[in-house]
Amino acid sequence: MQNSNRSNRKSSSKPTGKGKNFGDKPTRGKSEHSKSKAPLAKRSQKPTKPAVANNSPKPIKSDDIRLNKYISNSGVCSRREADVYIQSGNVKVNGQVIVELGYKVKPGDVVTFDGSTLKPEKKEYILLNKPKNFTTSNEEDSNDRNVLELVRAATKAKIQPIGRMDKNTTGLLVFTNDTDMIRKFSLPNQKSPKIYQVSLDRNLKFEDLEKIAGGVTLDNHRLFVDEISYIDNEPKTEIGLKLRTPNVKVVRAIFESFDYNVLKIDRVSFAGLTKKNLPRGNWRFLTEQEIINLKNI
Repeated sequence: MQNSNRSNRKSSSKPTGKGKNFGDKPTRGKSEHSKSKAPLAKRSQKPTKPAVANNSPKPIKSDDIRLNKYISNSGVCSRREADVYIQSGNVKVNGQVIVELGYKVKPGDVVTFDGSTLKPEKKEYILLNKPKNFTTSNEEDSNDRNVLELVRAATKAKIQPIGRMDKNTTGLLVFTNDTDMIRKFSLPNQKSPKIYQVSLDRNLKFEDLEKIAGGVTLDNHRLFVDEISYIDNEPKTEIGLKLRTPNVKVVRAIFESFDYNVLKIDRVSFAGLTKKNLPRGNWRFLTEQEIINLKNI
C-alpha cells in the first residue's frame, strides 16, 4: 500500500511472487516435401435462389414492469419486502387489490401502497468522501451533523447511505435510493472488499500483525482478514487493512483486542471504488460501469 488511496499491499506474512509470462508454443510448419493435394472440382454455376426478405415485424419491447420492482423503484422498500406487502393485500393497482407476485404494471396504471400513490424515482448512485464529525445515524436526539447534509445538493431523490459510519470514521460512503442495493450490501454474508487505513497510538508489533493476518476471534465469531500490512514510507502506526465485513466497527475492535488505541480510520476503497480525484467532503455520481460492477458483486 503506497498511501491513503492505495492500501492493497499484502503483508509480509503472505508473500507472493510474480508469475512468469510464458510465450505461445511454436507451431509446427508444414513439410516442404508434403504431397500437393488434388485440385478441387469446379463448383456448379447454377444461379442461386435469391434470399427471401424477412418482412415480419420485430417484437416491440414492453414497457410493463413487475409490481414488486415498481414498488422498489418508488423507494418504499426492497423487492423482497414488496412481495410480502403484495401478498398481504397492501397494494392496489387502479383501485383493485393485487396479490399476484408476477403482476405487471402497465404505463398509466395507478399504484397505491397503504393508501399512498407511488411514483417511481430514477435510481441515483452517489459516492462521498466523508469527512470527520458527520454521522450516518438518524437519531433525533443526536447533536451530530448527518452525512445527508453533504449530498443534499446532488439530488431530490430519497437517498440513503449504504451501511453505517460513525462521526470519527472518514472515507468512502455510497448513497442511493436503490433499496435492493442497500439491502444487498447490508447482509452479513456480503463479500465485497473494503480497504482501510488505520492510525494507531503506537507501532504495531510484527508478531501482532502476523496474528491479525491469520484471523481474529471477536465475540466468539471468527473473522478472516484478507490483507494487512504496514504502509510504505509511513510510521508503523499506519496500517492498511482489507476486510469483507460490512461493519466498520469491526476494524476498531480488531486492534483494540490487541490493546492498541485506534486514532483514525479512513476507508480508502469500497467494493472496487476508490478516492481518486475525490477530495475529502466532495461527492460525485457513479459511472454506468461502476453501477454495473456494484450490482454484479
